[in-house]
Amino acid sequence: MSETKEKIGGITLDLSCYTGEDFYSEGAEEDRLLEIVKEHGEEEYNHIIASEQRWSILYHLSHLRGGIIDFLPIKEDQRVLEIGAGCGAVTGAIAQKAGHVDCVELSYKRSLINAYRNRGRDNIDIKVGNFQTIEKHLTEKYDYIMLIGVLEYAELYIESNEPYQEFLEILTPHLSTGGQIVVAIENKYGMKYFAGCREDHTGRYYDGIEGYLHGEGVRTFSKTRLMRIARKAGFEYKFFYPYPDYKLPTTIYSDERLPHRGEFDDNERNFDGERLTAFSEEAALNEALSDGYFPFFSNSYLMILQKENRIESMTERHPIYSKHSVERDPLYQDRHCS
Repeated sequence: MSETKEKIGGITLDLSCYTGEDFYSEGAEEDRLLEIVKEHGEEEYNHIIASEQRWSILYHLSHLRGGIIDFLPIKEDQRVLEIGAGCGAVTGAIAQKAGHVDCVELSYKRSLINAYRNRGRDNIDIKVGNFQTIEKHLTEKYDYIMLIGVLEYAELYIESNEPYQEFLEILTPHLSTGGQIVVAIENKYGMKYFAGCREDHTGRYYDGIEGYLHGEGVRTFSKTRLMRIARKAGFEYKFFYPYPDYKLPTTIYSDERLPHRGEFDDNERNFDGERLTAFSEEAALNEALSDGYFPFFSNSYLMILQKENRIESMTERHPIYSKHSVERDPLYQDRHCS
């Protein structure tokens, strides 16, 4: 491209690190998404999702996606770096809270979708290209660095024997004092995978549970392994448990406020493909909760990381429970945090 910057409404796309080729794409699905965000406002997305009834439209446009960060105490004077921003499913929710958001996204097409859907905002910049190239040019310090559905791909982009740990280490110099990294990722031992959901990235049954025998360059982890990765990278951590998962969350639990029996009533949400139903997830989750194993079987994790030598009381800084009635029409949505 001859121009290194492109303006769409209030959004700036920085193309100085873009190679001119998108290495992954959903093809016609992304074309449709771009058409939608160009021609329709956010208030129309739910009606479009209901009429089209396709996973890609739901996944990329649902306002439920923003619930994964909505409860975080991001302040209006803070800067956020969102790595792997994709089509902007979470970007708008971050920008609504933060002073400024820098997005990094490998795909130009997805960056266009993000820009058009958020073109009414003036506090978002999108840097298009490979993160490892862009990272060398980052000069800002960030209060939050978002890795929403990103850490599991580190092996594809970081040449290292410990790519997940090294990814976190690479991010460390870009954190402000007291800054935090936010990681949302599936749990390889999530109850839904035992019950019969396919692994989200490979589409195979029990793939994560069996240790990704086929190899795909993508991996999810248990809570114990995530703790180990964080510790080796020099971070303290706090875990939250998005339910039913981090992609379309309605409730965020924590160790200070775990679920109560009877709250697992939202399990049949595998919209992206066929699944088995080997047993009742609700009954199994209630039993795991009674025996103290809910954190092990949580379908997803939200992990907040902060450097050990800068650690503050994360319990004081973050709510311990967040419940959103965001499936209602926006006029009737309600949020409860404690």
